[in-house]
Amino acid sequence: MDETVVKWLYAPNCQQEAINLISKIAVNLPGMIFQILQRQDGSVFIPYVSSGCEYLYELEPEALQADFQVLYKLIHPQDIKAFRESITVCRTTLTPWHWEGRIITPSGKLKWIQGTSQPELQAEGDFLWNGLVMDITDRKQAEEKLQESEARYKAILDAIPDLIFRISRDGEYLDLKNEAENITLSREEIVGKNLQELLPSDVAAISQVAIAKTLDSGTLETCEYQLSTPLGVRDYEARLVVSGQDEILAIVRDITERKQAEVTLENLAKKFSKAFSCSPDSITISTLQEGRFIEVNDSFVKLSGYERDEAIGKTSFELNLWVDDHDRLNLLQELQATGVVRDLEFQFRQKSGKIITALLSAEMIDLNGNKSILAVHHDITERKQVEAQLRLSAQRDRLLAETLVRIRSSLNLEQILQTTVTEVRQFLQADRVFIGLNNANLGVRTLAESVDPKYPSVTGWSTNDEAYLQELRNLLKDNLVRVIEDITKISVSPRVKAHYRKFKTQATLAVPIMLGDELFGALIANQCSGSRHWQPIEIDLLQQMSEQVAIAIQQSQICQKLAELNTNLEHQVQERTAQLQQKMQEVEKLHRVKDVVLHTVAHDLRTSVMGNLMVLKNLLNQGVGRGTRAQGGQRAIIEEVSPLSPPNAQCPMPNAQAPIQVSRSIIERMIQGNDRQLTMINSLLEINSCEKQGIEIKPEPVQISTLLGGIFAELEPMLTQNQATLKNLVPADLPLVMADGICLQKVLAHLVTHSLQNNPPGLNLIMSASVEAGMIRTQIQDDGVGMSKIECDRLFDLHVRDPQDSCSTSIGLKMYLCRKVIKAHGGKIGVISNRKRGLTFWFTLPLATSSAINRP
Repeated sequence: MDETVVKWLYAPNCQQEAINLISKIAVNLPGMIFQILQRQDGSVFIPYVSSGCEYLYELEPEALQADFQVLYKLIHPQDIKAFRESITVCRTTLTPWHWEGRIITPSGKLKWIQGTSQPELQAEGDFLWNGLVMDITDRKQAEEKLQESEARYKAILDAIPDLIFRISRDGEYLDLKNEAENITLSREEIVGKNLQELLPSDVAAISQVAIAKTLDSGTLETCEYQLSTPLGVRDYEARLVVSGQDEILAIVRDITERKQAEVTLENLAKKFSKAFSCSPDSITISTLQEGRFIEVNDSFVKLSGYERDEAIGKTSFELNLWVDDHDRLNLLQELQATGVVRDLEFQFRQKSGKIITALLSAEMIDLNGNKSILAVHHDITERKQVEAQLRLSAQRDRLLAETLVRIRSSLNLEQILQTTVTEVRQFLQADRVFIGLNNANLGVRTLAESVDPKYPSVTGWSTNDEAYLQELRNLLKDNLVRVIEDITKISVSPRVKAHYRKFKTQATLAVPIMLGDELFGALIANQCSGSRHWQPIEIDLLQQMSEQVAIAIQQSQICQKLAELNTNLEHQVQERTAQLQQKMQEVEKLHRVKDVVLHTVAHDLRTSVMGNLMVLKNLLNQGVGRGTRAQGGQRAIIEEVSPLSPPNAQCPMPNAQAPIQVSRSIIERMIQGNDRQLTMINSLLEINSCEKQGIEIKPEPVQISTLLGGIFAELEPMLTQNQATLKNLVPADLPLVMADGICLQKVLAHLVTHSLQNNPPGLNLIMSASVEAGMIRTQIQDDGVGMSKIECDRLFDLHVRDPQDSCSTSIGLKMYLCRKVIKAHGGKIGVISNRKRGLTFWFTLPLATSSAINRP
């Protein structure tokens, strides 16, 4: 498109007319016309996008207008940086925008596009971009083919001097007399080919003209040309002479070095000038001895504040650039010793007086025979400030962490507060840091202070002036931080000013210490040497430290309350302990009384029962049939009568001993009752003894089959009396167990007795044993009456039994003793009610250890 037309299209007063015209021609244009408005807030509005957007980007214009960022996603990753930089440069300099790059369409096609635009700064500060984007893929492909062709041609001749070729009039290579080492084509690949095939078209045309002129004139002809080679573009000189009929001899020499020598100084000057002027770092050239500036770049002007004409001809000392004059002398010594200096850190003074830090790199150069210094200054002031802020932040975090650890690990409030003010003063490099207390009863006083010895201490200061105290409190009202950089520039009452003068306070930073909504006091830092600018990180530190101090104070108050509660609790514990001891003494007395009563009653009952048994047994043994027998001066009559016979109607005489008619079955039941009572009394005494002293057993390694066989032999009369049978299925090869034979005999007797007494005669029992989990498990199974699960669970417990319970109290006591005996052995005991009928008693005993077996 004509440049004049484009300018007219971009003209502000022709925009609408241009848009109408563009809309008409955009249909046939292989590109996209756009208008973009970039507002000050960074938002983008697209008033117009031509339909060429569909051809170019495969996107509808509406999609591009809805989200302009979609174009960034289509740009090739290797070209996106250059695209962003071109936009930035154009927006910054208001120069026309021009960019070439690649895009990848949604269908995957790679296209080369060229974008041009002219940004316009609007009255409101917005930028209006009117531009055109064209598809240049065909052109780029042609350029790539041309580059490939040139690469092939430059491989033929590689800038080697004195190459000799025989060439015919029509440009055919007839022979090659000398081959240079960097010629990429062999003789066979050159000879027989035409100039047009091996050389670029322009060089081939020049050569063809020179060949024709040489043959026509018969004189020496010279021509110069350039070729692209792997080493770059090289300059060549060809000398052509007639060597035969319609052929010439061409002597080719590389004259690149000669050509380059002519422009080396000029190019070097241009390059140095560009690097010198465009460098973002300050660059200066100065004399070695005096340091007088010969040349400075724009970055030096920006960094130092001195204009170019102010600096050139002056020395660095005259401009007062060095903060420390010895730094320049040290630099000079280092340069004279080594000739070069790299990244030395120095401080410089700008024209405004501001101190900056820069890294200086310098090298000695020879300039027109005079020794000079080429110096580069890289400003690191901001970096140093950031590093300082990071160090302060690290110190602040460390201080806060250490304070928090002290608060958690110590209950000494005074020590915590004193350490806090000391470390805060060290961090702030302040002259005084203290913590003030605000208390309605105690007034205003200092809890902790750290102060430079050169300045007065506020510790011990006090006043009775309530109005003055209230004014001091009001300075920290509403939980606000009070920041004063210069006392002389604030408006306060004369009393407060006098207070500041008394303690030589020039600047102050005060942060309230709040306990909930109550003002407890303040953490205050003072600068006495002069005014001071309090940095945000310093204010933040005091705010966080005040919160930690508040936590420490609250923790101290809580600990004080806990101490008071502990004291009260100790008194209560002592009182309750005394009461408990008294109750325990009373319980011990009751236990002693119980033991006395139990033994006394049991002794008396046992004596009575045993006496009854002796009498009843004697009566039973002596009264066989009807008759009388004198015993001890008395007469006892035992008469066997039928339960249906009538009683003797004859009454005895009043003073005579009348015979008593008692059936044998009654005497036997009386004997059985007394036996049960005696057994129960013995069981009670045994339980009482084991509860107080424990069951004493003497276990020893025994063969379980032998032990059980001997025990059941002892029980054989009882089994015979009850018409019961016992089948012994205990294996003879079971390992030894640790058991007390006497105690174990009682256990088995009690278990068998339980089965016999709770079942009719004719009971069948089966005894078995096996090894399970390091124990011998013994089982006694009967085919009698079963029990419920609740009865099974309570059978071995000590409890008062129901009078209607099938298990008598005496048997229940014996079952309780069974559990005690087995538990003393280290085993367990239980009972299982079989599904069909009968019970299975089981108990376990530990296996004998090798040490117990080998013990003599």
